[in-house]
Amino acid sequence: MSIVTETEVSLVDDLKAVPDGSGRRRYGRLARIAAAPVVVGFVLLATYLWIASMQLDSIEKRTLNADYLFARISEHLVLTVAASALVAILAIPAGIAVYRSRSKVVHTVAFGLANIGQATPAVGVVILLAIVWQTGFATALVALVAYSFLPVLRNTLIGLEQVDAGVKEAARGMGMTYSQVLRRIELPLASPVILAGLRTALVFCVSVATIATFINAGGLGDMIVNGLKLQRFPVLFVGAILVAAIAVLIDWIAGLVEEFVKPRGL
Repeated sequence: MSIVTETEVSLVDDLKAVPDGSGRRRYGRLARIAAAPVVVGFVLLATYLWIASMQLDSIEKRTLNADYLFARISEHLVLTVAASALVAILAIPAGIAVYRSRSKVVHTVAFGLANIGQATPAVGVVILLAIVWQTGFATALVALVAYSFLPVLRNTLIGLEQVDAGVKEAARGMGMTYSQVLRRIELPLASPVILAGLRTALVFCVSVATIATFINAGGLGDMIVNGLKLQRFPVLFVGAILVAAIAVLIDWIAGLVEEFVKPRGL
């Protein structure tokens, strides 16, 4: 018969009282998920209360009203989402095609173009297209797609090339075709890198869409430019806050999608 001391009983009670690691991880994950929208909501509320407490002049009232703000936000979101969707539709299949070519020359050229695309100033692409083509929404959309295409192509190539060769060989040994290996093995394992590229492209599009106002494409850039030209600090401040809030929220949504579609165990 064993004798249990008071110290041992106290130790067992203390161990039972300690929460398991999974609970702490779950609460930490929920806190990270809720952090971005809570912070954005607080900043937007503080900005609204600040503007509401001010005596606005006629110029500021024409800009800082619900109709004007919703129109500019809608233009900005439409331009951003349309450009990001086109990039996903075009760049990912192009990256897969380059990867399947098995040609080192094609890979080298693709990586070189991708690096050039990341180093090219966004405003240069927008203004150049406006000079050689036209101004307006369509030109801004093409410029955003051209600017974001090559980085997503690069991430697609990197993600596919990082898949372990042993895993692919094992799948081939099980009788899978090359297409089945691509669909069932390579693309799921490469999805975190590919989605990270799309997530970056989304934030790029939000920021670059701001300068689309210089070619008459609308968006929140109108507020920022008008605030600078007319020396109206509240207009400039609200425009900048809204662009930053959209960028943070879109990045947050993209992060949730990335977590949802990522294969378990990665």
